[in-house]
Amino acid sequence: MIPIEFAHPHFFYLLVSIPIYWAWYIWKKNQQNAQVYWSSLDALKHTPITLKTRLRIVPHLVRTIILSLIIVILARPQSSDAWKNVETEGIDIVMALDISTSMLAQDLKPDRHRASIVVGSEFIKNRPNDRIGLVVFAGESFTQCPITTDHEVLINQLKNVKTGIIEDGTAIGMGLANAVNRLKDSEAKSKIVILLTDGENNRGDIAPLTAAEIAAEYGIRVYTIGVGTKGQAPYPMETLFGTQTQMVDVNIDEPTLKEISKISGGQYFRALDNKSLTNIYKEIETLEKTKIKVSEFSSKNEEYFWFAVLAGLLILFEFILRNTFFKSIF
Repeated sequence: MIPIEFAHPHFFYLLVSIPIYWAWYIWKKNQQNAQVYWSSLDALKHTPITLKTRLRIVPHLVRTIILSLIIVILARPQSSDAWKNVETEGIDIVMALDISTSMLAQDLKPDRHRASIVVGSEFIKNRPNDRIGLVVFAGESFTQCPITTDHEVLINQLKNVKTGIIEDGTAIGMGLANAVNRLKDSEAKSKIVILLTDGENNRGDIAPLTAAEIAAEYGIRVYTIGVGTKGQAPYPMETLFGTQTQMVDVNIDEPTLKEISKISGGQYFRALDNKSLTNIYKEIETLEKTKIKVSEFSSKNEEYFWFAVLAGLLILFEFILRNTFFKSIF
């Protein structure tokens, strides 16, 4: 439905003329009633009321509609064609996700790995104007999805990530270096890596701080997230009697993660539970806002034409009624 606006809405005050017209019509009708005295009305009881008499109000109804249409025309109905010219300056983002088996710890629900996927997917949905990619790492690292604007494909790739698909361990330096490699040739004015891990660097040929220095050289900010509660966390262990939950120590190399963020101009966060992990991604969204320039345009289209056509047809219809069917009573 096309929204209609009126250029001169004050003309609608003329609608008060409609009840005035009907008051005049009723008064005039009463004035025209002739008085005839009869000794008895019995002879008139069965006198039929003609169709013409019953319908004599129709021309006045038509006049009322005509008057209403004329008032609408005077008010100048208009429709608006509005559009926006949006220029976006998106951010290139690579999410580096730890998929070592320690991510199966259940201090986040249902576990760290699946909680990270759920929250990461929501983060992607909330960045429609950004190019985002996905790197995963454990004992080694590989690119799960290059940076792309096709976020549905990216989310599907994220949901398909499983722990244990590559050699176990925690190669933080390799994961970060792989993410930096995906962003180094980007022409975006803002480039960031979100690196999420729950452990300490114990694999790989590249030290985490060396990777952070490379990121800084390319103008890439690194936001690091340490996932896991403090102390111990429940972990599903495979035993001779099946899977049993045991408490294991939580060892996150926070000093290194903080230094990575400091070197690259990013920030370090600690996610102790699902809520804090969600809030961390929301804070990163706030810190890294996509720049959008919006230019608005609009044009007005006059919409009185069909009101005028209908009014003209009704004037013709009322003229014909007055000079044919109702000629004898007007």
